[in-house]
Amino acid sequence: MTDLETSMATIIAVFQKYSEREGDKHKLKKSELKDLLHDELPELMAHVKDQATLDSLMESLDTDGDAECDFQEFMTFISVVTVCCHEFFEHEDE
Repeated sequence: MTDLETSMATIIAVFQKYSEREGDKHKLKKSELKDLLHDELPELMAHVKDQATLDSLMESLDTDGDAECDFQEFMTFISVVTVCCHEFFEHEDE
């Protein structure tokens, strides 16, 4: 597999690793999302200081209002974070 194909497969595998823990295996419950963020994005989460921030993140990801995060909602989050990281590192080189 190419680097991009491997990256895509990894994102899918990480989502499934956490979504399969409880309930609907195609969606992340709030607790599963919290575990995923802390385990898989520890550097990013080091900057999150309170539970209200995480609650707000979950609400903003939950576009269909079902109190869970499906794969499309998760990918929106991953895309936004990736764009922000790209912009940060792009400006760091200047």
